[in-house]
Amino acid sequence: MAGGDGDGDGTAAPAPLDWKFSQVFGERTAGEDVQEVDIISAIEFDKSGDHLATGDRGGRVVLFERTDTKEHGGSRKDLEKTDYPSSRHPEFRYKTEFQSHEPEFDYLKSLEIEEKINKIKWCQTANGGLFLLSTNDKTIKFWKVQEKKVKKIVDMNMDPLKAVGNGSIASSSISAINKVSNTANGEYTDKSHTSLNKYFSAGAIQSLRLPVVVTSQETSLVARCRRVYAHAHDYHINSISNNSDGETFISADDLRINLWNLEISNQSFNIVDVKPANMEDLTEVITSAEFHPTHCNTLAYSSSKGSIRLVDLRQSALCDRHSTLFEEQESPGSRSFFTEIIASISDIKFARDGRYILSRDYMTLKLWDINMDSGPVSTFQVHEYLRPRLCDLYENDSIFDKFECCLSGDGQRVATGSYSNLFRVFGSSPNSTEATTLEASKNPMRRQVQTPSRSLSSSISRVVRRGGEIPGNDTNGNSCDFTTKLLHLAWHPTENSIACAAANSLYMYYA
Repeated sequence: MAGGDGDGDGTAAPAPLDWKFSQVFGERTAGEDVQEVDIISAIEFDKSGDHLATGDRGGRVVLFERTDTKEHGGSRKDLEKTDYPSSRHPEFRYKTEFQSHEPEFDYLKSLEIEEKINKIKWCQTANGGLFLLSTNDKTIKFWKVQEKKVKKIVDMNMDPLKAVGNGSIASSSISAINKVSNTANGEYTDKSHTSLNKYFSAGAIQSLRLPVVVTSQETSLVARCRRVYAHAHDYHINSISNNSDGETFISADDLRINLWNLEISNQSFNIVDVKPANMEDLTEVITSAEFHPTHCNTLAYSSSKGSIRLVDLRQSALCDRHSTLFEEQESPGSRSFFTEIIASISDIKFARDGRYILSRDYMTLKLWDINMDSGPVSTFQVHEYLRPRLCDLYENDSIFDKFECCLSGDGQRVATGSYSNLFRVFGSSPNSTEATTLEASKNPMRRQVQTPSRSLSSSISRVVRRGGEIPGNDTNGNSCDFTTKLLHLAWHPTENSIACAAANSLYMYYA
């Protein structure tokens, strides 16, 4: 990881990875139109890496499960104990899907609430069930997905001996009921007695057919909504994040961050509130928030001004005062009309060890050391060739696109998406020059840059890395397609495998 202990300049950087295509789900044929509701809007691996969830604009959540470990005798730990190396790469298959959110209408505000899934987060598994949180703009839901044995009707004909016995019971009980049936004046009425006895007599009961239900060995996956966390956000929810304590999670909108207990759906605590008394004084909004992976009292949130604030929940109930502020100072004379727009951070992620934070703004990836607030330890330029075209990007609203970012499990690499269905992988080690450009297709290296990236060191710990880029075109000289953008991607927690979304297609790669 970049900047580790300050002595990284003597350590050899790992060799660049050779990425290969693994799988695709929902591949489009040439010229096929994509339905708006099918476009993927969220991707998330669980902590084990054995399950993958995607959400789409139609409010559906689709689950995939890993198959290669099952075929080869169990978990990754079991495979590591074997004498031969496993050359298998992660392979997944479709597991199940369910409708998480439906379109709603807020009658008080005359506002349509779309069903699009904004974020998915996996929770701790229990009793063989899978648990996850999903959210749209306003409502968070807690889901349990579990296999249940299928009950089947195997026989409709009852045993005649049992039927006779049941018939006599039914007949006698009906008779007993009729015997105590009296009218208001005490007169006994028995008009139905004869007809009932005709149907429930021992001879006629053999024609009665009742189902026999047995539990089979077959199983089916059932998704059940356990809790709904609603009516806590006035603005659109942009983030949810699980706490390492396994009991709580946060949800963030433009102006507030709320703390929830998974077991309590009707109450939450507001822990961050940046809403000014006068909305005309509003200068920045919250864009992303995430809990520290191991410290349950620490969380970070980013803003539209390009800053990241670290918050300690132990300091006060309302965390208006941050414990650490991370921001990069503007270079003199570089400010323009677009400066603040492209500085807005669209996503932040903690490294697995919690030492570093990765942030994505419109033009760059930045890696921050939580122990150093003077500036990022590394800056990776994602698509610098677009800088001369910012005016065009502003006109077609592309400049407001929100790209996600991710880190490898070992912290050696970072990745994020771009236009023309491209995504970039950078080495985050101090001496690494790795800057790979891949395309979300069956031939990911088709647009691979031949020019190696170069490092420009301004200090021992601060590095700016650039890919080989040509102004006005993409990294290989091709014209840029702003209609095809790779916004969502996720890195497998333990292996070099990336899942990314290109419209309605889910592509998976390994190295």
